Amino acid sequence: MNLLITLLAFAFALGVLITIHEYGHYRVAVACGVKVLRFSIGFGKPLLRWTWGADKTEFTLSSIPLGGYVKMVDEREGEVAERDLPRAFNRQSLAKRAAIVAAGPAANLLLAVVLFAVVALVGVREPVAVLGAPPAQSAAAIAGVRGGERVVATVQGGQQEAVQSWTGLRWTLLNAAMNGERIGLVVEPASGGPRHDISLDFSSSMQAAESAGFLRTYGLHLQSPPAEIREVVSGGPAQRSGLQAGDRVLAVDGRTITTADALMQAIQASGGKTLVLEVRRDGSVFQARLQPKAVVVDGKSVWRIEAMLGGEVPMVKIERNPLQAMQDGVQRTWDLSVLTLKTLGRMVVGQASLQNLSGPVTIADYAGKSAELGWVAYLSFLAVVSVSLGVLNLLPLPILDGGHLLYYAYEGLTRRSVSQRWQERLQQGGLVVIAMMMAIALYNDLARLLGQMH
Repeated sequence: MNLLITLLAFAFALGVLITIHEYGHYRVAVACGVKVLRFSIGFGKPLLRWTWGADKTEFTLSSIPLGGYVKMVDEREGEVAERDLPRAFNRQSLAKRAAIVAAGPAANLLLAVVLFAVVALVGVREPVAVLGAPPAQSAAAIAGVRGGERVVATVQGGQQEAVQSWTGLRWTLLNAAMNGERIGLVVEPASGGPRHDISLDFSSSMQAAESAGFLRTYGLHLQSPPAEIREVVSGGPAQRSGLQAGDRVLAVDGRTITTADALMQAIQASGGKTLVLEVRRDGSVFQARLQPKAVVVDGKSVWRIEAMLGGEVPMVKIERNPLQAMQDGVQRTWDLSVLTLKTLGRMVVGQASLQNLSGPVTIADYAGKSAELGWVAYLSFLAVVSVSLGVLNLLPLPILDGGHLLYYAYEGLTRRSVSQRWQERLQQGGLVVIAMMMAIALYNDLARLLGQMH
């Protein structure tokens, strides 16, 4: 069932994003007076075909759904009837040609704005920004993070901005790290004392910030759920010790325990010896003796109590009015576009790992997971991929829209177009670069997949 959901979610996402992209080209071409011969979703043999409009434009759904194209009247691609010459793409002004080419990526970016705005308008439940306890020698611990602090605001360049959720804080922290900036956190201690500031210095973290687990390595992560027993396995160590679903573990061997992470660490550190747990159930407190069970995972022994741990994480619903939602959509699309370009630029100069490239397998996996979480999560996924598609198509590679815009920039500066011979050579070079990027992305996909299976 999960595989079916993944395939359907991926196919729908691919169809929507390609259709929007090509519709951008088509709509602006028609507005500029260019005659469109075919609008195709996919390549290869048409599976479905119909005509529409005064120009009898052919719309097709083709057998290879890995892209699409808009075919316009163009003298470079064959003979053009005399009456259609004024409507040929190659005879349009430089501004019109550039607008038609840019319209595809622009449509994807506009779609992302709308999707992000819809998510913001509907509202989404996100974790409250409560920091987890950092490792003892981590940068966050040295900066003064103890764990349990609720972040209420960030301070950058003298400007204070309220923090509404962990999701928003995480994005702000990653941006600061990638830019090598200092950032202040205004926090409320877990003990309920007065607010105070914590200063984080990311000046030496720009390259490390590209890695997926950077914030956790730095010592910044969302506080783990409370140390609550959610479910016990029949006949397992937890049940034999008398634990039940809903029990809250307060201490292990006399050491106070507040989070599920801390409880799991205590279990792993036990080495199999019997642990004395202080447990609260229905307002009363009692002790339970628990002996973890050894389980071999990846050739190593780990200790389990055969229970599902973790209570509910504090959540907040983030909602916007229509104007705020649209502003949020624009801002998130802009921030994600800039982040994508920075990451790609750093990969080119060797400052970021090529492991950041993801291919169709990873995208399909995220499509399925987001669809299972609900339509709001799926819309957010669509928005993120739409931004990526829009930005990637604007890269100055000859085979992409950005490459054609580069030709037009050259034409605008020199008053002469790039020769057909040079365009063909550059096209071949662009194909090689795209093929290499796709190969690396697919390799990364397979490496992640095999890693999960291992």
